[in-house]
Amino acid sequence: RTTETGTNDQTAVNAKSLIEENDPVLGDPNAEITIIEFSDFQCPFCARAFEGAISDFKQSSYFTGGQVNLVYKHFPLNSIHPYAQKAAEASLCADEQGKFWEYHDMLFANQAALDTTSLKSYAQQLGLNTQQFNSCLDDGKYKSEVNKELAQATSAGGQGTPFFVIVNTNTGDATAISGAYPWSQFEAAIQSLL
Repeated sequence: RTTETGTNDQTAVNAKSLIEENDPVLGDPNAEITIIEFSDFQCPFCARAFEGAISDFKQSSYFTGGQVNLVYKHFPLNSIHPYAQKAAEASLCADEQGKFWEYHDMLFANQAALDTTSLKSYAQQLGLNTQQFNSCLDDGKYKSEVNKELAQATSAGGQGTPFFVIVNTNTGDATAISGAYPWSQFEAAIQSLL
């Protein structure tokens, strides 16, 4: 597999092309570095990354200073996580109402309860328009979007979750981290791309 960029990036696709207009962004949308997180709401290692590296990231000067942002994309491992697909779709239904990150946090906090009834209950707890949310979820409105992102994760070299692609949006240089590593590993990757 060859890279579209002439750089030494480890991903098999042009990393910048993975960032799309409709992706939920945490932090300054114009940050120089973007961490693209491909994740699965039912994955225990993704929850570990959420509680560890992602939590540390939100407290880092990279984030607070607007130098690095986080883009969330879906990588449901459907063969082993039967609730991951619907949970991913539900988060996009919440995003429609401007509550992606609140919903995202609630799913990781309640990882043991991701059945459809629970997904609808979380929307209600967050004060979403439940009629709109339930209809969005029941109709599978974002099924193809989640499937597209799963394919992007695979084409970028992701074999498990969480899978991160860290990209310098100015140069297109990128590196990948596969797994729930501590924040220090991300800092080193960010430094190498600055």
